[in-house]
Amino acid sequence: MTCLSFLISPQLALHIPDGFLNLPTSLIAWMATIALISLALKRVQADYQERAVPLMGVCAAFIFAAQMINFPIPGGTSGHLLGGTLAGVLLGPWAGTLVMSIVFVVQAVFFQDGGLTVLGANIFNMGAIGTFGGYYLYKAIRFAIGRQSWRGMAVGVAVASWCSVVFAAIAAALQIAASGTIPLGVVLGAMVSWHVLIGIGETLITLIAVNFIWKVRPDLLFDAPRKPSRRIANG
Repeated sequence: MTCLSFLISPQLALHIPDGFLNLPTSLIAWMATIALISLALKRVQADYQERAVPLMGVCAAFIFAAQMINFPIPGGTSGHLLGGTLAGVLLGPWAGTLVMSIVFVVQAVFFQDGGLTVLGANIFNMGAIGTFGGYYLYKAIRFAIGRQSWRGMAVGVAVASWCSVVFAAIAAALQIAASGTIPLGVVLGAMVSWHVLIGIGETLITLIAVNFIWKVRPDLLFDAPRKPSRRIANG
């Protein structure tokens, strides 16, 4: 894949192909990713209940399937769901990051969606930034507006979903530029312009999924809304 084809293929742009990162940049990304996954494994084993394991499997399967569906964007091309914020909202940042890491590994190995040598960078951009960063941004906004209300949930999910895509695109652009593959001004402008639009699709899909769960099974949310307490009058 040439530099030009990479820049005009936003559906692949966050999945960096082999050959686009130099060895130092790739190694730094791998070290950061391995450290994050190791910490996530420890936190999940220590803090999560056994009932979270089936939910992790279901969430991974849903995100993987949803990523296969492309939505059109202006310019005659398409984007697809990343799902990092959705995984964080359902599972929390630690389990969500593990789920997204597994999804990206399967995509790279079986579908050649992103390179194997740069898998660490792809997991970091879309797993750490997309899931970890997306979750805490969503949580801060939701708790500021109203933890118990759908309005707080919706605004938090919408902002975090969009930002997770754009920030991941910026990180990928910086890594490519640091490797000397494409000048920073070129790759940053191309990546951000495409993913500003792709982020809108990410936001809509995530909102629809979270809204359904909020109505049907709000207890499946990681920070589930509390049921209003009932006061029992003294007789």
